[in-house]
Amino acid sequence: MTEVKTKRQSASLDRRKLLADPIMVTTIVVLIAFLTLFILYPLAILLVDSFYSKNGLTLGIFKRVLAMANFRTSIANTLKVGFLVGILSTLLGLLFAYVEVYVKLGKFSGGLFKVVSMLPVVSPPFVLSLSMIMLFGKAGLITRFLLKIYDNNVYGFWGIAIVQTLTFFPVCYMMLKGLLKNIDPSLEEAARDMGASRWKVFATVTFPLMLPGLGNAFLVTFIESIADFANPMIIGGSYDTLATTIYLQITGAYDKEGAAAMAVVLLSITLLMFAVQKYYLEAKTAATLTGKASRARMLISDKSVTVPLTVLCSLAAIFVVMMYLCVPIGALFPTWGYKFSPLTFKWFTQVFTKYKGLKAFKDSFVLSLISAPITALLSMIISYLVVKKKFKAKGFIEAVSMLAMAVPGTVLGVGYIRGFSGGLFHTGLLSGLYGSAAILIIVFVVRSLPTGTRSGISALRQIDKSIEESAYDMGANSFRVFMTVTLPLIKDSFLSGLVTAFVRSITAISAIILLVTPQFLLITVQINEFAEKGSYSIACAFAIVITISAIYHLIQGPELRWQWSMVKTLFQGGQDGTTGGLIAGFFAAALQTCLTTVGAYIVLALLLLVQLITTMNMTVNSLITAIKNRPRVPGTREPEEDEPEQDTAERIVNHMANKHIERVERRRAAEQTEKTLKAAYD
Repeated sequence: MTEVKTKRQSASLDRRKLLADPIMVTTIVVLIAFLTLFILYPLAILLVDSFYSKNGLTLGIFKRVLAMANFRTSIANTLKVGFLVGILSTLLGLLFAYVEVYVKLGKFSGGLFKVVSMLPVVSPPFVLSLSMIMLFGKAGLITRFLLKIYDNNVYGFWGIAIVQTLTFFPVCYMMLKGLLKNIDPSLEEAARDMGASRWKVFATVTFPLMLPGLGNAFLVTFIESIADFANPMIIGGSYDTLATTIYLQITGAYDKEGAAAMAVVLLSITLLMFAVQKYYLEAKTAATLTGKASRARMLISDKSVTVPLTVLCSLAAIFVVMMYLCVPIGALFPTWGYKFSPLTFKWFTQVFTKYKGLKAFKDSFVLSLISAPITALLSMIISYLVVKKKFKAKGFIEAVSMLAMAVPGTVLGVGYIRGFSGGLFHTGLLSGLYGSAAILIIVFVVRSLPTGTRSGISALRQIDKSIEESAYDMGANSFRVFMTVTLPLIKDSFLSGLVTAFVRSITAISAIILLVTPQFLLITVQINEFAEKGSYSIACAFAIVITISAIYHLIQGPELRWQWSMVKTLFQGGQDGTTGGLIAGFFAAALQTCLTTVGAYIVLALLLLVQLITTMNMTVNSLITAIKNRPRVPGTREPEEDEPEQDTAERIVNHMANKHIERVERRRAAEQTEKTLKAAYD
């Protein structure tokens, strides 16, 4: 009874302290409103649209959708691909993780494994689909020109399965590597001392300890696979999955209610798997890191074991790297599949001069750079509230912030369309949000929030609460304590969340492809568009620039001092507690982020622009000189003194440019027709 009374008194004291802090209460209220409005509300509106029509509550929409043969087929296709990719990715990830943790490797193999684990993070999600088509398609470099196979078909079930396995197995590899490293070596050594073989030790000691982790890795990969939109869209062909079917139901059939019902089905599958992974498998995970002193693991050095495993994993890793290298090479060939020399930069030039590449890069980078600090800061605030504070809504904030991890991007996009295109509950309120840059930034924030939150929670649990309590005792309010004490202590997690949010935002496509309007050009949407048209060289040129920028930001981000000075700028703007100071500090920090991030690739763009402007200037000047010196035709009017001749020259230049564009388009159409006929003849 005394213990229960003490707990009640402690909870009552925490509640009174919380209510006495207006900044903390306001933060909690705003956070709950944000999570409810931009995560729960879009999902709830999907349920409403699926069960409610003009005649009231009904199951008619679901009956109509389930009666569609293509929808039933897409469900079966999605589950088949998901299970196969989950199994293959888990096994391949386990092989890589076991070899790195238990086998003595050389520097080359270790470095190669790190590269393989990083590539899927920094590249757009459909890069491997492009590589698969360019290497193994009907005009593939390997199938057509090396193996002389002219009818190879990479589209469909096996194409999706192979590409998704190569894309997602590094996730399993990273998860299982950490799990294997935490297994106490003394447990395995005890079994070896009792005469057990290496296989028996693995089967009876290591494997049972990592079984929950294997299930966790399988479910994470399964969720990623069935939620994937980009790869089935590029390499799926006529093999429909739920994500692509939902997209086509909106953009092709214009059936928003049917798409909402389909999205509910996909969401139900992912939420079920997420619940099993979160609340069952994580609870089954055994504690293998005891904290007691133990010697380092004795690595396997027997060549009969190390050589086959190292060669096998290295060949697989080299194949993955080769697939990624196909993208920059493809952007340098004159015409992929027909002409491979001489190497040319014309596709990069066309990206900037013809296909509005500069606007696409600017829009993508600006939106990602705005969303990244917001995501990192929100993640740390949520982590701080979950770990350091006690209040009734804490479980709600943690659960909803993690819920975005289980929501497929396509489902979230449909929810935002249904929830905000006509305003909140179709009242017109906040209808201006739909189609604006703000909704794209919000999607970026929501999609990256779970990753940063998990990182922040892990970091905050290692900080003793007495450090913050001493700051409270000296009179600091909660805002000042968070900014000057807590956040500097978890700066590594903050910067990691900042970089991860930027990379995830700039390579995202599944949610934003349904929300982006012609007002904005995003790189991933452009890559998807050109890949669907078969313009693989242009798609590769777009992809290589975004990949280089993401790699630069990921590698340099956690190590650069400017990033922490950016955070200090934000602190200095907000330490006075005023809204104006915080906003000023935030924009100063965002500006510094933008300038430093863009610096890696802006030089190349500027050089290209300078060359382009110089050429255009010389052309315009030559035309103006020719016009000024041309002989006057009898009977024509001389220009007035106040009528600038420059306008006439500009009109002539524009007319000639339009004619040139028409000729280029006709030539491209003729070339495309010739390629089609040649392919049919072959």
